[in-house]
Amino acid sequence: MKLFRRRGVRPVLGFVMVTGLLLGTVGDGFAQNGPTLIRDTEIEKTIEMWSEPVVRAAGLDPKSVNFILVQDSSLNAFVAGGQNVFIYTGLIQRTKTPEELIGVIAHELGHISGGHLIRTRQALEEASYETILGALIGIGAAIATGDGGAASAVSMGSRSMAERRFMAFSRVQESSADQAGLSYMSKAGLNGAGFLSFMKQMENEELLPASQQSEYVRTHPLTRDRIQAVETVLQGNSFDNAKPVPASWNEEHARMIAKLVGFITPEQVPWVYADRDTSMAARYARAIAAYRQNRVTDALGQMDALLKDEPENPYFNELKGQMLVDFGKVKEAVPFYRKAVTLDADAPLLRVSYAHALIESNSSLDEAITQLQKALRTETRSPRVHRLLATAYGKQGNDPMARLHLAEEALLQRNNDYAKRQAEVAAQGLKKGSAPWIRAQDILSHVEQSADKD
Repeated sequence: MKLFRRRGVRPVLGFVMVTGLLLGTVGDGFAQNGPTLIRDTEIEKTIEMWSEPVVRAAGLDPKSVNFILVQDSSLNAFVAGGQNVFIYTGLIQRTKTPEELIGVIAHELGHISGGHLIRTRQALEEASYETILGALIGIGAAIATGDGGAASAVSMGSRSMAERRFMAFSRVQESSADQAGLSYMSKAGLNGAGFLSFMKQMENEELLPASQQSEYVRTHPLTRDRIQAVETVLQGNSFDNAKPVPASWNEEHARMIAKLVGFITPEQVPWVYADRDTSMAARYARAIAAYRQNRVTDALGQMDALLKDEPENPYFNELKGQMLVDFGKVKEAVPFYRKAVTLDADAPLLRVSYAHALIESNSSLDEAITQLQKALRTETRSPRVHRLLATAYGKQGNDPMARLHLAEEALLQRNNDYAKRQAEVAAQGLKKGSAPWIRAQDILSHVEQSADKD
C-alpha cells in the first residue's frame, strides 16, 4: 500500500518512492497539512469487485469509475473530477459489513448519474488524484472566504469549513442520490439494508455540535425524512430477490479493515485484535503492525507464516516484497514481487512495485520499463509511474525519454511551466516524427492552450 501526501493545496511535486501501503511524507511537518492518498491493489480491487454490479446498474462503465482511498480518520466520501469516488479510510473502518460500504458507494454513484458532481475546472479531469484533492480544498477555501488567493494558501482552520461548503450537496440531491443508490442495489440483487444501517449510525451525530459531527454528516445532510424514505423503499418488494453477499466478501471486509488498522495505527492493533484472535485478519494486522514498527525479525516471521498458509496470495507476496525493500533487502524482494505480478496480472500497481524493486536493485532496467509501460495503460493519472520511468531511462542514459516522462509527471501535477521546459528539451533529443516526439509536441500544445485559457 502507498500513501501520497499533498502539501496544502499545491500540486504534489514529489513523493516517496515506496511500495505497497506505506505511510510516506514529502517534507517536514507534512502530516498536519491534510489528507493522504492511499494506493493499494488489494483494497481497490476488492471495492471494484463489490461495486461492479451497482456500477452497471447505474448505467456506468466499471472501467470508467475510479475509487480513490483517502487516508483520513474523518468519516466521509465524495465524487469529483469526473467519475471518481473518493472514500475516506475513516468511513471504511466504521462500516460493519460489506453491504454498508456498498450502500455508501451506490449513493455516491447516484450523485454521478444525477449530475451532482462537484464542479471544478475541466483540467482536473486530466489531473492526478493528488492534484484533484488539493485543488478541491483550495477552491473550497476560495469560495468560503471570497478570496481567490486562498486556493494557494489555505489554512487548516478554514480547510474543513471550505470542504463542507464546497462539497456539500443539497438535501434534495441527497434524497435523490439515496433513491438512485437503492434502485441500483435492487437491480444488482443486493440488499439495501446496509445503507440504512449506515445512515442510522450517522443519525445520532446530527444531535451533536457541528464541531463534533463527522464530515459525512456535514457534507451529506441527514434528515429523519430521508431515513424514513429509505425505510419505505426497503419495506416494498423491490428487494425481494436480494441475496446475502458471499461469505468471502465478509472475509475480504475483515482483511481490508485489518490492513488499514495495521498500516495507519499500528499501535492500536493489540487493542483491536485480542491475543486469542487467530483469524487471518488479526494475523494480517499483527504482521503489518510489526513491519510498521520496524520489528524486522517479527514482521518477516509473521509474514512467512501467512505465506505458508496462503502461498498463492498475491497481496501476501507483495507485502513480503515491500517489507524486504524497506528493510534494505531489495534484491531479495524481487522474486516476491515477480510472483505477485504472475498471480495477479491485472494489477498495474503490483507491476509498479515490481518495477521499483528492479530499478532500486539494478536487476533489469529493460524489464522495469516494460512493467511500467504496461501499468501506464490503466494508471494514466499516476505521476509515480512517470517518475519511475524517468528514473529508469535516466539510469540507461536515455535523457530525452527521461525528460519526456518528467514532463508527463509535471503535467499531471498541473505544473505546466516545468512540463514545458522538460518537453522542449526532450523534443530536441527525440527522433522527429516518432511517437515520443509527437507526445512531446502534444504536451507543449496542451500547455500553450492552458495558458491561453488562463
